[in-house]
Amino acid sequence: MATAESGAAPVKSAVRTVELLEWCAARPGLHSLAEIQEAIGYPKSSLYMLLRTLVDLGWVETDTTGTRYGIGVRALLVGSSYIDGDEVVAAARPTLDRLSDDTTETIHLARLDGASVVYLATRQSQHFLRPFTRVGRRLPAYSTALGKALLATHTDEQVRALLPERLKPVTEHTITDREVLIEELALVREQGYAVDREENTLGLRCFGVAVPYRTPARDAISCSVPGARLTPGHEQVIKAALFDARDRLILATRRL
Repeated sequence: MATAESGAAPVKSAVRTVELLEWCAARPGLHSLAEIQEAIGYPKSSLYMLLRTLVDLGWVETDTTGTRYGIGVRALLVGSSYIDGDEVVAAARPTLDRLSDDTTETIHLARLDGASVVYLATRQSQHFLRPFTRVGRRLPAYSTALGKALLATHTDEQVRALLPERLKPVTEHTITDREVLIEELALVREQGYAVDREENTLGLRCFGVAVPYRTPARDAISCSVPGARLTPGHEQVIKAALFDARDRLILATRRL
């Protein structure tokens, strides 16, 4: 978990609470006390008291036996309030709707968070064969078109500081060598868009562009399409629509 660099020392109980909630949020389902304790290493007695406190407050849920724990409904309420209150997400809605109509494919708006991208908004494809991505999903930046578009707005040294030398494969097509990824980011900067060639989901190709209303860029938009449906003509339509949407979002965010 990243912590803010301020002059104040972190509050241990607050850090533990956030780390516990982030662990539960990243692992759907219910987990035993022993499993959680082994993963995050807190003393079992203090971990149990922390879990019971969070259960009472609604941040953690438990099963009928009271021995298995998972993320609670309060986390959903806080996550929804972040999306609802974000000015960029609100400003992007008309553009995402138009991009969806122009391409007929699945559209995403995502934000870089450390070495990951988090999905802030999505528009589902108009086709029966389509990918599914939920708002709030977190994926490695290096394996997605959204993430590569955003990483390309950073310097090579910043990327090296952000990512390990060896990258964990998501599919057999994922780039796992950081230096190879950096070479591809140079091409992304040159052409203005990034491509995910089944690097995150087999059978799915994605095209992404950063929205540089700040430097380095924080947000990006993408279009995902099953490879079986992608033709050269459709690809050109998607790229043109993405560039148009990027320009519209830049104008929209200038008014914020």
